[in-house]
Amino acid sequence: MSHVIAEALDPALDAPEALPAPAPVGAAVDIITFGCRLNIYESAVMRQHATAGGLANTVIIHTCAVTAHAVRDARQAIRRARRDRPDAKIIVTGCAAQIDPQGFAAMPEVDQVLGNAEKLQAASFAADRFIGPIERVRVNDIMAVRETAGHLVDGFEGRARAYVQVQNGCDHRCTFCVIPYGRGNSRSAPAGDVVAQVRRLVEAGYAEIVLTGVDLTSWGGELPGAPRLGDLVARLLKLVPDLRFLRLSSIDAIELDPLLEELISTETKIQPHLHLSLQSGDPLILKRMKRRHSPDEALALIARLRARRSEIAFGADFIVGFPTETNAQFDATCAHAQAAGLGYLHVFPFSARPGTPAAKMPPVDAAIIRERSARLRALGDDLKATHFARLIGWTGEAIIERAGQARLPNFAPARIADHFSPGVARLRVIGATPAHLIAEAA
Repeated sequence: MSHVIAEALDPALDAPEALPAPAPVGAAVDIITFGCRLNIYESAVMRQHATAGGLANTVIIHTCAVTAHAVRDARQAIRRARRDRPDAKIIVTGCAAQIDPQGFAAMPEVDQVLGNAEKLQAASFAADRFIGPIERVRVNDIMAVRETAGHLVDGFEGRARAYVQVQNGCDHRCTFCVIPYGRGNSRSAPAGDVVAQVRRLVEAGYAEIVLTGVDLTSWGGELPGAPRLGDLVARLLKLVPDLRFLRLSSIDAIELDPLLEELISTETKIQPHLHLSLQSGDPLILKRMKRRHSPDEALALIARLRARRSEIAFGADFIVGFPTETNAQFDATCAHAQAAGLGYLHVFPFSARPGTPAAKMPPVDAAIIRERSARLRALGDDLKATHFARLIGWTGEAIIERAGQARLPNFAPARIADHFSPGVARLRVIGATPAHLIAEAA
């Protein structure tokens, strides 16, 4: 049986976890996951394939390419895995591996590199494939992939929530982003497959389902009739009546369709939390990023949703030090975060990715980027403290993720007594620290 031994995740999802003691030689297949919610889902798919295929004594490094730092972290994890498991097979996959397969194949620690399409194929993890010489690189053209398979996953070890991939790839070409070159163009899982998967996970006992995708709000664009994400959410709520809670992963604010906005505003099964890809609060920087929203449009959306559902919380991604960013433009981003009343910020210092237009633009000095990043993170800490203070005294149902850790419906983290089992419990918030709320049984 395989298991995930570490995750370096989006802070909007979970804090990074440290590697535990290495598994003994001959033991489970270990998966080290970096990056986004979609990677978590795909790690579960790989874990299921590896178990079914009888694979053993293997470490799978599931990489992310969103920043240069993420790629460095993956390389360090590969070297550490080889030191800890000298006799294990090491397979590297994910976006960084798709974009630079030869670079990872050149590492002496690596036995095989799999592309983003190949990692989801059951045959890639059949034990007999590793008898004799191993095909070192199995990475095909991701732009040629046209389908998103409805991979059915039985469960997610140790988690009260489960993730369902409904979309992959991206048709947009933001000037800073390398992810389309790792994920390919946008493609959607058919609605029927999504319903079947959600129903299966709900029947398995999962209280909360998270819909994931690279560009989630583009779901359905290439399907017959061009349905929108709101149509899919409405269908899930109707056809899976036992679904307790539904959560959306990071979304593009400008692509929120009217039905989805209405559902988020009125359906209590949809958790009151959105993570928005805002990136900047300055209109000119947003244009240079090739984003499709203006600061005013983002603020208007937040105001509309908050007016109709007062408990909703918002988090956001911001890039600091995008090429040509001035002090005034950075100040506009800080003012934007404050005006939006965000509960948390995910701050990315700009990282030039090879092959992207932004990599050729006039850079901001690295020292300035570090200073601005620190300032925006400090502002984020202040906004989070304000958000937490408002939640003291809150009472309601929360998701118990693991021993001692819960998430409120608005995704605020809470520490609790460790006797709670994963699932749903009624909690009362009694205090706060800078990092988390403190809660007890209500």
